[in-house]
Parts: sequence; C-alpha cells; structure tokens
Amino acid sequence: MASTSETGHAKNVGNFQRLINFVTSYGAEYNPSKTMLKLPALNALKTAASAAMDDVVAKKQAENDRTNERSAAFAVVPKLATRLVNALEATDASEEKLEDAKGFNRKIQGKSGSSDKKSPDAKTGEPEPDPISSSQKSFDQIIEHLSGLLAVIENEPTYAPNEDELKTATVSALIDDLTAKNQAAETAITNLSNARIDRNEVLYTNEDSVVETAEDVKKYVKSIYGASNPKYEQVQSIEFKKIR
Repeated sequence: MASTSETGHAKNVGNFQRLINFVTSYGAEYNPSKTMLKLPALNALKTAASAAMDDVVAKKQAENDRTNERSAAFAVVPKLATRLVNALEATDASEEKLEDAKGFNRKIQGKSGSSDKKSPDAKTGEPEPDPISSSQKSFDQIIEHLSGLLAVIENEPTYAPNEDELKTATVSALIDDLTAKNQAAETAITNLSNARIDRNEVLYTNEDSVVETAEDVKKYVKSIYGASNPKYEQVQSIEFKKIR
C-alpha cells in the first residue's frame, strides 16, 4: 500500500494534468493575462513536476542499491573480527596485545546489529526518513574498530596466518572497500534527500509551484464563468494538497 505522502505527490501531479485538460478544452475562452497561467507555462510546469517525481524514483533506486551493497559488505565483519582474534591467540602475542585485539572485537560485535534505515521509494508505503542517515555513525565506527584490530595484528611479528582472508593485506583491502561502499551509500542518501527537496519545491514551495498555480488557475476560471458555472465546478472539484 502506498504511503499517504507519496500517493499524495503523484495524485497532485495527476490532478494537475486533469486541470490542464479541462482548461485546454475551454479553447479561446481560457485566455489569462498572467504568463504562468497560460497553457504553455502550465504544460511546462507539469513536465517539470513529472521529471522531479521521476528523479526521486531514480535516486531512491540508487540509494537502495548502494545501501544494500554496504549492508552486505559490512555483514562479514563481525565473524572475521573474531577469526582474527583467534588467529592472534595462536601466536606468541602478549596478553596485553591480545586484550587490545579483544577490545576492538567487542566493540565490533556490539555494533554488528547496525543496518541501513531504509527510506521508501516514491510509490511504497512508508513515511519518508530523516535526510541524515542514522546508521552512518555505526558504520564509521565499525571501520574504525576494524582498523584498530588490524593495527594490533600488524604489530605482532609472529602473526603469519596461511588463510588469505586473515592476512593483513586482505584485511586492509577490505577496510578500503568498506570505506568506499560506506561513502557511496551516504552519497546516495544525500542525493535522494536533495531530489525530494527539488520535488517539493516544484510541487509546493516555489511561488509558481503546482499547488499554488492550480489555485490561481481555479480563481481565473471562476472569474470567467462565475462560481455556479459547471465549468468552474469542474476545476474546483480537483483536489490539491500540500504535503510536508
């Protein structure tokens, strides 16, 4: 089921097209002096509104892809961190060094439940999220703790595992990959937030937004035909709502 807000955005754009269809059918009788109410301007505004809606859908898909990639990449970290500590315990590392490694592992395990807070696409049923990713701090901390664990094992001369995934070069490459995927996800979240702002400006907050222009069109039609005329009733019945 679509959310109230996202359904409302699409309904406003669809209703704006209905409004254009009606006033177009009035022919030469619809002849406003205000430029933004003329048919070319109305059609241009509808095109801009549809493009803004499409951009949100595209940015949402990119955000889904990047955050899913991030979640999958980070999912391997808790198990790997434990294996790294186990491998370190099989060396001649001091108790102090082992405790340092275990401390970083405990921190990683404590944050391992973090996951991306999914914001909805433009046609699904959840409220839109806060534009700042609530998971960012946790992902950053996991990278920080894994980097700390890597520093401990790199500083142990007797740490020389045969397993490729436990070697320091492999762990270092993983940290680089996690960092890149984390940044890509945060960039996608930012892009989606900006796309929603742009959409809201076109639909609601600009002086010549869809909702404001629709109301002005209704007033002009009323001035032509009067409040009791069926043609005014046609456009007056078309609903537009400002959505936060």
